[in-house]
Amino acid sequence: MERKGNLMSYRPDIKVVDATLRDGGLLNNFFFDDDFVRALYQANIKAGVDYMEFGYRASKELFDENEFGKWKFSEEDAIREIVGSNDSDMGIAVMADVGRTEMDDFLPANESVIDMVRVATYIHQIPAAIDMVEKLHGLGYQTSVNVMAIATAKTEDIAQALNMLGESSVDIIYIVDSYGSLYPEQIRELSKLYLEVGEKYGKKIGIHAHNNQQLAFANTIEATSVGVSYLDATMMGMGRGAGNCTLESLLGFLKNPRYRIIFTLKFIQDYILPLKEKLVWGYEIPYLVTGLLNQHPRTAIAAIKDNNTNYAEFYKEVWYREA
Repeated sequence: MERKGNLMSYRPDIKVVDATLRDGGLLNNFFFDDDFVRALYQANIKAGVDYMEFGYRASKELFDENEFGKWKFSEEDAIREIVGSNDSDMGIAVMADVGRTEMDDFLPANESVIDMVRVATYIHQIPAAIDMVEKLHGLGYQTSVNVMAIATAKTEDIAQALNMLGESSVDIIYIVDSYGSLYPEQIRELSKLYLEVGEKYGKKIGIHAHNNQQLAFANTIEATSVGVSYLDATMMGMGRGAGNCTLESLLGFLKNPRYRIIFTLKFIQDYILPLKEKLVWGYEIPYLVTGLLNQHPRTAIAAIKDNNTNYAEFYKEVWYREA
């Protein structure tokens, strides 16, 4: 598969998805004030971002409203309080976890300000994810399926899941490096596998990368180089644990004149830097360790919260647990 484009060109098929509110919400249980969200929305429009993800559409039967901010639920009225009728060319997205979402909470798309619903699933939940996709498609939404923790899946399971998704109504299939364990060479091969299915069934392919080994940006542009077109990123990499591909790096790399990095930088200086004084995210040695060992970062998150800098001992503990 040949590389698509070069450093002096741009591909109009590329779409940038800002996931700051959703992935960043995992740091503060989605307690963002409206001023922050409204400023993020305006900054993304000015920066030329193609989609803004507003958070999860989580079930209130499963999650206590008193323990989470409103972007855990991303109700229609809450989004409209920020965007009105979204008189812009930027799409509005929400994420729906398999098994944690009530499908009855979705209006028909022509009555909603939401354009795209991103279904998050593990590979063993693919049939349930497809069921959600078909219901959302019937309501008129654009959909993606984000197959999480793909580095832990068997190759034959990935191939089967991709063909099942190819035969579904989903629009975009996402590579998700949940543990930040993958390297550019692996991302390239996975991208080729996904793109072959995408070309066969007429699906777009996306990538959502985590930064445990400081490779989220590198992995994103490696996927882009072979044809992946939906690219997730967050302001200053804000997200659970080591965070994500940085939006400012991505917009600086892409040559499409619609993307204007200055508005991203302005938002970061005015809104993200103050948050950095209260919330912790970004590369740390414990995240490197869990990334190297292809493990969920929960142990690293706990170590950092406890200010545990005995990195050698942490490595041994995690390594022995893995063994």
